[in-house]
Amino acid sequence: MNNFGVRETDVVVIGAGQAGLSSAYHLRRAGLASGRDFVVLDHAPRPGGAWQFRWPSLTYGKVHGMYALPGMELNGADDTRPSSEVIGEYFAAYEERFDLRVRRPVDVTAVREGVGGRLLVETSEGAWSARALINATGTWDRPFWPRYRGQETFRGRQLHTAHYPGPEEFAGQRVIVVGGGASGTQHLMEIAEVAAGTTWVTRRPPVFREGPFDENAGRAAVAMVEERVRRGLPPQSVVSVTGLPMTDAVRRARANGVLDRLPMFDRITRTGVAWDDGRTVEADVILWATGFRAAIDHLAPLRLREPGGGIRVEGTRSVRDARVHLVGYGPSASTIGANRAGRAAVRDIRHLLERGREPAVV
Repeated sequence: MNNFGVRETDVVVIGAGQAGLSSAYHLRRAGLASGRDFVVLDHAPRPGGAWQFRWPSLTYGKVHGMYALPGMELNGADDTRPSSEVIGEYFAAYEERFDLRVRRPVDVTAVREGVGGRLLVETSEGAWSARALINATGTWDRPFWPRYRGQETFRGRQLHTAHYPGPEEFAGQRVIVVGGGASGTQHLMEIAEVAAGTTWVTRRPPVFREGPFDENAGRAAVAMVEERVRRGLPPQSVVSVTGLPMTDAVRRARANGVLDRLPMFDRITRTGVAWDDGRTVEADVILWATGFRAAIDHLAPLRLREPGGGIRVEGTRSVRDARVHLVGYGPSASTIGANRAGRAAVRDIRHLLERGREPAVV
């Protein structure tokens, strides 16, 4: 700590989800000491990243593509338990095994230029001065709510996936689910079992993927997301370009008419939604399963955004500031991608730190 009460460290990691824990693991492997050479800050109340906030009906057996953290497998998990519990316990055990010393709850309010070429990380628990930053904040804190004409007049309930409580609360109600991603289809299928009626609305026709999702398909999907990030555009999720897996549950739902999709409505009325062609649907609830955006507002003082609205990165490194790495952003937003990105970010940061310690040439 210096005379101004700012704590000094080499690296600050923001976020303790999959991306943040992977990065912290690789920092330890690189010889940096947790709590001294690097610090992990997490705003959540307990281990588990965004998983701890998932709805109870999302059991571990329904999780699509959960990839183990580096150095420690997740074995023997009960598929019938809520994923929030299974993964929360796994993350907690991981933090303890590798002595990652996550500080929580800590809210990072801003990252700005500091003194002597360092970054100043301002938080609810004071400030840290760092030589490098790994931003692993994910998207859960920024649910995306589209805006439609008449939305404020709707007399029923509107909620987002981020606040989805499970299907029981929708028993006997007429529910419109908006969104064609994995969450939207999962919500729709379980709500349909208890609701008086469901309607599925998406901007584009959903694409269902038959067969296994092999390595080549995965690389192609990541490349599509990566291209947007290289152009400085806001990233799409990897899942958005892979299509929806065709499971037995999906087949049954399609056969039963649950997954009969309608195009996006044109406006919202007091009692439901309407299209310009005269079609209307009455509803008690509109559930917006419309995704999330990257939680990066705290980086605004560094002016990293491009005119297109995103942060341009090479690998994980910000093009505008080589001290800043974004892990779990864009092409590394998947669980396996976050693991690889954490390793890549630490490799670059280690070189940055080593260069900074070289004696000056006179």
